[in-house]
Order: sequence, then structure tokens, then C-alpha cells
Amino acid sequence: MRRTVETMDMSSDNKNCHKKTAEEWAQCQAFQQGIELLGKRWTGVVLYMLLERPKRFNELLNDVHGISDRLLTERLRELEEKGLVARRVIPESPVRVEYALTDAGRDAQTSIDTIWQWSNKWFHVGAEEE
Repeated sequence: MRRTVETMDMSSDNKNCHKKTAEEWAQCQAFQQGIELLGKRWTGVVLYMLLERPKRFNELLNDVHGISDRLLTERLRELEEKGLVARRVIPESPVRVEYALTDAGRDAQTSIDTIWQWSNKWFHVGAEEE
């Protein structure tokens, strides 16, 4: 017997979350968690910058124009908690902290690249808006 869970219809006949089995509902919830994490302000840009290479906090602060140090700290902690970013302390003098993507973080590259291409195709931001 298939157990179904009713929730909001996310449209499309094959990919909606309406009247799904418990397993399919879990997949919908996982998708929702992922899209909400990537959709948080500055999260996608932080991940995009870390795709280049591991970076120190101040490098990220300089690369992500407009983010505050408080919000960058918050985003890095969230990404670390979710297992997408690893924080590494480098025991030098002075001590350095570096942030790098984990396997899970690097696995998001295809999605981030797709969003990059899509957004640059459909959203045109002029130089005066920067």
C-alpha cells in the first residue's frame, strides 16, 4: 500500500509534490531545503567564489562586493553546518583561517554554473546598478 502525503502542488505532472509517497515527499523536502539554502542572500555568490579555490575570510569579503563581515560569517557558518564548506585553521604566525568547499560543496558546481548561465541570459544588470 502506497502512503501519500498531500502538500502544495509544485506544477508539472511528473515533478510535483502533490499526493506523493513518503519517499517522494522526502525528496520534495530535500529539494526545498537545498533551494532555500542556495537562495539565501549571498550564499550562491560565496559558493561561486569558493569554486575557484579555497579562500581566507578577507579574500571572500573583498570578492563578494556588498556583503558585510557579519553576514559573511553567518553564511560561512551555515555552509559549514550543512557540510558544504570546511573551515581550516593554518597554524602560522599569524594564524590563518581558510575556507574550502567539501565534496558536497563542489558537487553543487553544475547547479551553480546552470544558475549562472540562466541568470546572465535573463537578468541584465547595467553597470550603473552595481
